[in-house]
Amino acid sequence: MTEGHDLILVNGRFTTLDRANPAPEAVAIRDGRFSAVGELRDVRDGAGPATQVIDLGGRRAIPGLIDSHMHIIRGGLNYNMELRWDGVASLADAMAMLRAQVAVTPPPQWVRVVGGFTRHQFAERRLPTIEELNAAAPDTPVFILHLYDRALLNAAALRVVGYTKDTPDPPGGEIQRDASGTPTGLLLARPNATILYATLARGPKLPPEYQLNSTRHFMREMNRLGVTGVIDAGGGFQNYPEDYEIIRKLHAEGELTLRIAYNLFTQKKGEEVADFRRWAGLVQPGQGDDSLRHNGAGEMLVFSAADFEDFREPRPELPVEMEAELEQVIRVLVANRWPWRLHATYNETITRALDVFERVNRDMPLEGLHWFFDHCETISDRNIDRVAALGGGIAVQHRMMYQGEDFLERYGAEATAHTPPIARMLASGVKLGAGTDATRVASYNPWVSLAWLVTGRTLGGLRMYPPANRLDRETALRLWTDRNTWFSTEEGKKGRIEVGQLADLAVLSEDFFSVPEERILHLESVLTLLGGKVVHGAGDFADMAPALPAAMPDWSPVRRFGGYQRGAPRLMADDAATAAACGCANACAVHGHAHGRAWGAQAPAADAAGFWGAFGCGCWAV
Repeated sequence: MTEGHDLILVNGRFTTLDRANPAPEAVAIRDGRFSAVGELRDVRDGAGPATQVIDLGGRRAIPGLIDSHMHIIRGGLNYNMELRWDGVASLADAMAMLRAQVAVTPPPQWVRVVGGFTRHQFAERRLPTIEELNAAAPDTPVFILHLYDRALLNAAALRVVGYTKDTPDPPGGEIQRDASGTPTGLLLARPNATILYATLARGPKLPPEYQLNSTRHFMREMNRLGVTGVIDAGGGFQNYPEDYEIIRKLHAEGELTLRIAYNLFTQKKGEEVADFRRWAGLVQPGQGDDSLRHNGAGEMLVFSAADFEDFREPRPELPVEMEAELEQVIRVLVANRWPWRLHATYNETITRALDVFERVNRDMPLEGLHWFFDHCETISDRNIDRVAALGGGIAVQHRMMYQGEDFLERYGAEATAHTPPIARMLASGVKLGAGTDATRVASYNPWVSLAWLVTGRTLGGLRMYPPANRLDRETALRLWTDRNTWFSTEEGKKGRIEVGQLADLAVLSEDFFSVPEERILHLESVLTLLGGKVVHGAGDFADMAPALPAAMPDWSPVRRFGGYQRGAPRLMADDAATAAACGCANACAVHGHAHGRAWGAQAPAADAAGFWGAFGCGCWAV
């Protein structure tokens, strides 16, 4: 029997990002790689008896998206515990979701909303009050993280974390108090987010088997949005190798549906050099395979260089010892030929870090190391050129889409117009890629980032950038695909639909190149391939999707709400609209698929489930 292509895709509008072959008629895949890209007749000539043919129905197909900065490993361990307000259009809807989740969350578990949203996206343009949280959840602990700036805790959460009038403020954070000194439930990051994350870390964790399930659900959510690759930027309270066991187990069992390159993030002030020396003896950059591989150091290299952005507060001044501490770490990394990434929001931080990098480069050349800065919101033209001259890169994220209004209020319209100066970065020739910085400071939805790059608007509707600092759609897409492969030292291996590259591809719900600008952030994938295998399918392709076990535990917010809210469905919408947004298999005899009506309603009885159950409601059984 003559062998042929494993799979042929036809009747699609293919965007390959291969300049020599930009718009082919058909695409074929064999052994996990693109095997033919060209005219339909030629591609079909390579078919064999077992070749599967998929008709894309005229839909747009693009290379699988790659996020150059995300916290997928940490996020996966917690995804099933988190109520996501990403994409929710109003505070009223968000609070209805919260009340619904409180009703099904058993003690001692918390209801957690851990970033990914901004108050500016809400019609009300505000966060909930502590009083509203206490009314919604008098007994269940509630923790809400808003960007890097604050966390809201209801009274039940304050009790379980043990914050009282005798609890001192930790370094870099503030526990807001009333006139008597009693904590109110508002925690402020002044000037860093340690207090927010340390408080969150006090909550219950999922057992390992649930963390496996949670990570699978988070990866599938990313696949739903067309993402096939992630560069993981490490994270606070994420120790190596202990907290990487779940992702390693999924990798060993062949259950990864994303390609992950991971960086290692130092965890304790004063022990940064020791961390990287120890890790250099355990793992080398590039170690692994195309599914899971080590990528170097960062985004935290030394604690003294951390300039976490909170544009509601003044820029933090870094300590005088930063340069000496950073240089020690950089010398260890260069000696071991480790690439690195460094979190740097402000130009002042970048200037001081570049002084260190240039000094090291004089006697320990950086040539060949793919090092880069993350964020760079206020980087100067001169520093962009310094990065380019040293052979480095810049990874930008759409954090301004969540905080543009706050930046504008503090720094003014002129500064906002080029924060970050993406067009200038491109013109300089510096290596440039895009990502999200999810899951806490921004949403993991890549289409929100792509909308930001194209429109220059915040989620609140503020137009930040003039046309000169906005990108055309193809350039924006390149920042999310082939350009991001430099940041994991995988150029030429993926990021384009091209013969020989890994067969990672997404078929879109609407055409990215023709939808109105306001529709970009509502795009998703209806068919996602990883190495030529279906990892997500919806609509006409739903039957092709591999089965995924139900989210664990049974009270998981993911069971009821999923992740990013598609089109921001309202809980109190009509049944047809709510059913379309509902991911469960069972309609209730009273509420249909609009389970939020039961979960969020104020039932005139202590036992809401029993009250509605008397009418034949099955929402609590979903």
